[in-house]
Amino acid sequence: MKKIISLLALLFCITLSIPLSAQTFTLEQFTAFNKLGMADFKKEMKNLNYRFYDKTEGLGFVLAEYEAPDYQSKIGKFEYKDQSDDRIEYEFKTKKEYEQYLKIIKEAGYKETEKGKIITKESYVDYYKNKEHIRLITPKAGENNPYTILVFK
Repeated sequence: MKKIISLLALLFCITLSIPLSAQTFTLEQFTAFNKLGMADFKKEMKNLNYRFYDKTEGLGFVLAEYEAPDYQSKIGKFEYKDQSDDRIEYEFKTKKEYEQYLKIIKEAGYKETEKGKIITKESYVDYYKNKEHIRLITPKAGENNPYTILVFK
Protein backbone atom coordinates (compact mmCIF):
# COMPACT_ATOMS: atom_id res chain seq x y z
CA MET A 1 0.00 0.00 0.00
CA LYS A 2 2.87 2.37 0.85
CA LYS A 3 4.38 1.74 -2.59
CA ILE A 4 1.11 2.62 -4.31
CA ILE A 5 0.76 5.85 -2.31
CA SER A 6 4.40 6.76 -3.01
CA LEU A 7 3.91 6.02 -6.70
CA LEU A 8 0.74 8.12 -6.86
CA ALA A 9 2.48 10.99 -5.05
CA LEU A 10 5.38 10.80 -7.50
CA LEU A 11 3.03 10.78 -10.50
CA PHE A 12 1.14 13.75 -9.06
CA CYS A 13 4.37 15.74 -8.65
CA ILE A 14 5.48 14.89 -12.19
CA THR A 15 2.08 15.94 -13.55
CA LEU A 16 2.33 19.29 -11.78
CA SER A 17 5.76 19.94 -13.23
CA ILE A 18 4.63 19.46 -16.86
CA PRO A 19 3.40 22.68 -18.45
CA LEU A 20 -0.22 22.36 -19.53
CA SER A 21 0.05 24.70 -22.48
CA ALA A 22 2.62 26.41 -24.61
CA GLN A 23 4.04 29.78 -23.89
CA THR A 24 1.67 32.72 -24.06
CA PHE A 25 3.34 35.77 -25.53
CA THR A 26 3.20 39.33 -24.23
CA LEU A 27 2.39 42.35 -26.38
CA GLU A 28 6.02 43.41 -25.98
CA GLN A 29 7.20 40.07 -27.37
CA PHE A 30 4.91 40.43 -30.39
CA THR A 31 6.34 43.91 -31.00
CA ALA A 32 9.88 42.55 -30.69
CA PHE A 33 9.08 39.72 -33.14
CA ASN A 34 7.83 42.33 -35.63
CA LYS A 35 11.19 44.10 -35.47
CA LEU A 36 13.12 40.91 -36.28
CA GLY A 37 14.00 39.92 -39.80
CA MET A 38 12.61 36.60 -40.99
CA ALA A 39 15.86 34.69 -40.35
CA ASP A 40 16.07 35.95 -36.76
CA PHE A 41 12.36 35.24 -36.20
CA LYS A 42 12.89 31.64 -37.33
CA LYS A 43 15.84 31.26 -34.92
CA GLU A 44 13.78 32.69 -32.06
CA MET A 45 10.93 30.25 -32.73
CA LYS A 46 13.35 27.33 -32.70
CA ASN A 47 14.80 28.61 -29.41
CA LEU A 48 11.26 28.62 -27.97
CA ASN A 49 10.76 25.00 -29.15
CA TYR A 50 8.13 25.96 -31.71
CA ARG A 51 8.12 23.68 -34.75
CA PHE A 52 7.97 24.82 -38.35
CA TYR A 53 4.39 24.52 -39.59
CA ASP A 54 4.15 26.16 -43.01
CA LYS A 55 5.59 28.74 -45.36
CA THR A 56 3.39 30.67 -47.75
CA GLU A 57 4.60 32.99 -50.47
CA GLY A 58 2.13 35.26 -52.20
CA LEU A 59 2.19 38.37 -54.31
CA GLY A 60 4.45 40.66 -52.34
CA PHE A 61 4.55 38.74 -49.04
CA VAL A 62 6.05 35.78 -47.21
CA LEU A 63 4.42 34.08 -44.21
CA ALA A 64 6.34 31.70 -41.95
CA GLU A 65 4.25 29.82 -39.36
CA TYR A 66 5.37 27.89 -36.30
CA GLU A 67 3.37 25.59 -34.04
CA ALA A 68 3.61 25.25 -30.26
CA PRO A 69 4.86 21.95 -28.87
CA ASP A 70 1.39 21.18 -27.47
CA TYR A 71 -0.41 22.03 -30.75
CA GLN A 72 -2.59 24.58 -28.91
CA SER A 73 -1.24 27.69 -30.61
CA LYS A 74 0.48 28.85 -33.76
CA ILE A 75 2.49 31.98 -34.50
CA GLY A 76 3.33 33.45 -37.88
CA LYS A 77 5.28 36.36 -39.25
CA PHE A 78 4.12 38.19 -42.36
CA GLU A 79 6.74 40.16 -44.28
CA TYR A 80 5.59 42.32 -47.17
CA LYS A 81 7.83 43.85 -49.83
CA ASP A 82 6.75 47.37 -48.87
CA GLN A 83 6.74 46.49 -45.12
CA SER A 84 3.54 48.50 -44.54
CA ASP A 85 1.50 45.44 -43.55
CA ASP A 86 4.22 43.44 -41.75
CA ARG A 87 2.68 41.76 -38.74
CA ILE A 88 2.73 38.92 -36.26
CA GLU A 89 -0.26 36.59 -36.20
CA TYR A 90 -0.85 34.47 -33.10
CA GLU A 91 -3.61 31.84 -33.10
CA PHE A 92 -4.86 30.15 -29.94
CA LYS A 93 -7.84 27.99 -29.02
CA THR A 94 -9.42 29.27 -25.80
CA LYS A 95 -11.80 32.10 -25.07
CA LYS A 96 -10.10 32.48 -21.68
CA GLU A 97 -6.81 33.41 -23.37
CA TYR A 98 -8.71 35.79 -25.69
CA GLU A 99 -10.25 37.54 -22.67
CA GLN A 100 -6.82 37.82 -21.03
CA TYR A 101 -5.39 39.49 -24.15
CA LEU A 102 -8.38 41.81 -24.37
CA LYS A 103 -7.86 42.89 -20.77
CA ILE A 104 -4.12 43.46 -21.31
CA ILE A 105 -4.78 45.48 -24.48
CA LYS A 106 -7.27 47.75 -22.74
CA GLU A 107 -5.07 48.17 -19.65
CA ALA A 108 -2.16 49.12 -21.93
CA GLY A 109 -4.18 52.08 -23.19
CA TYR A 110 -5.36 50.75 -26.55
CA LYS A 111 -8.74 52.08 -27.68
CA GLU A 112 -11.29 50.22 -29.77
CA THR A 113 -11.58 51.95 -33.15
CA GLU A 114 -13.34 49.68 -35.61
CA LYS A 115 -15.35 46.46 -35.82
CA GLY A 116 -16.10 44.34 -38.84
CA LYS A 117 -15.74 40.98 -40.51
CA ILE A 118 -12.73 39.61 -42.33
CA ILE A 119 -13.05 37.94 -45.73
CA THR A 120 -13.82 34.55 -44.12
CA LYS A 121 -16.66 36.16 -42.10
CA GLU A 122 -15.04 36.00 -38.65
CA SER A 123 -15.55 39.14 -36.57
CA TYR A 124 -12.68 41.47 -35.75
CA VAL A 125 -12.09 44.46 -33.51
CA ASP A 126 -9.23 46.91 -34.11
CA TYR A 127 -7.42 48.64 -31.25
CA TYR A 128 -5.02 51.56 -31.56
CA LYS A 129 -2.65 53.32 -29.21
CA ASN A 130 -0.89 56.16 -30.98
CA LYS A 131 0.26 54.45 -34.20
CA GLU A 132 0.34 50.95 -32.70
CA HIS A 133 -2.33 48.67 -34.17
CA ILE A 134 -3.71 45.39 -32.81
CA ARG A 135 -6.58 43.36 -34.25
CA LEU A 136 -8.45 40.63 -32.36
CA ILE A 137 -10.38 38.08 -34.43
CA THR A 138 -13.00 35.75 -32.96
CA PRO A 139 -14.28 32.56 -34.58
CA LYS A 140 -17.80 32.33 -35.96
CA ALA A 141 -20.34 31.12 -33.40
CA GLY A 142 -20.40 27.35 -33.16
CA GLU A 143 -17.16 26.85 -35.09
CA ASN A 144 -13.90 25.48 -33.78
CA ASN A 145 -11.66 28.00 -35.54
CA PRO A 146 -8.92 29.60 -33.45
CA TYR A 147 -8.95 33.03 -31.85
CA THR A 148 -6.36 35.30 -33.43
CA ILE A 149 -4.39 38.36 -32.42
CA LEU A 150 -2.62 40.41 -35.10
CA VAL A 151 0.05 42.87 -34.04
CA PHE A 152 1.00 45.20 -36.87
CA LYS A 153 4.44 46.73 -37.30
